[in-house]
Amino acid sequence: MTYMVKNYHTFQCFSLHLNKTHQMETNAFFKDAFEYNYHFNQELIQLFEKEKQNIPEKSIQLLNHLINAQQIWNERILELQPSVGVWEIRPLESLKSHNENNYNKSLEILNSTELSQKIIYKNSKGIEFSNTVQDVIFHVINHATYHRAQIASDLKANGIEPINTDYIFYKRK
Repeated sequence: MTYMVKNYHTFQCFSLHLNKTHQMETNAFFKDAFEYNYHFNQELIQLFEKEKQNIPEKSIQLLNHLINAQQIWNERILELQPSVGVWEIRPLESLKSHNENNYNKSLEILNSTELSQKIIYKNSKGIEFSNTVQDVIFHVINHATYHRAQIASDLKANGIEPINTDYIFYKRK
């Protein structure tokens, strides 16, 4: 009996260690993904500033949308009411600071929130949903990547050379 209790305790400690190790590795992965996201958002904003007169309206809408969406998701995780509309257009001059604030807030969330924590939120249509913080964080990164690809296509279709925002190119630097 004593042997079983000791082994069970050892197993529990080992499982807890593995879970904490997995959590740290997952946090490191998401931290890297947020750095990638931040980096290419900033580069896109710089391109938009350089080509200000030539940027198509659709690209402006998409860039604002992906920055606004990250802010909204951060606020949902923190149980705050969204302070920006998902399709709200903000001045180009303010996008760098909004992107930086989003990045810093996302890292804060990573450092202070369990990824397995469930959050309950309402979407922009008022419908209630529940997801884990990890699901939401993955969505934020995937969502931004998707819209940066749309921006690249739109820029190219309008004669502007898009930047390459592939993750692997980011990692090669």
